[in-house]
Amino acid sequence: MRLVIQRVCEASVEVLKEKIAQIGKGMLIFVGIENGDSDGDADWLANKIINMRIFPDEENVMNLSIKDINGAILAISQFTLTASTKKGNRPSYIRAARPEDALPLYNKFCDLLSEKLGDQVKKGIFGADMKVSLINDGPVTIIIDSKLKE
Repeated sequence: MRLVIQRVCEASVEVLKEKIAQIGKGMLIFVGIENGDSDGDADWLANKIINMRIFPDEENVMNLSIKDINGAILAISQFTLTASTKKGNRPSYIRAARPEDALPLYNKFCDLLSEKLGDQVKKGIFGADMKVSLINDGPVTIIIDSKLKE
């Protein structure tokens, strides 16, 4: 699984010109699921995210987690995160998990995050054409790949 995590002041998602989810201060997470990703990947990433200290403390040092600030999470499925740009100019999405495999894992990941956060993670609509708006805070943007486990 590949994630792009953005620390935000606010974020929202629209489908067919209707706002379906929005958050205030917290994280906007784009989620790409690849062939071979598993519940273990989802669990490792959820733990990593909940404990990641990317929010400023009183001395403006990134020392607080999403739980420390009572922040919210908006998770958006994004198969294009699995793109390979190795050959040619048109990205290949051959590594993207098929929807019937990716959707249950996306939902599992969001459920794990909700459980660990103690609050419902907001979501986009899997597979929909979405318009995502955000105010990036910092900016702080972090990329995590569960296969690298850095």
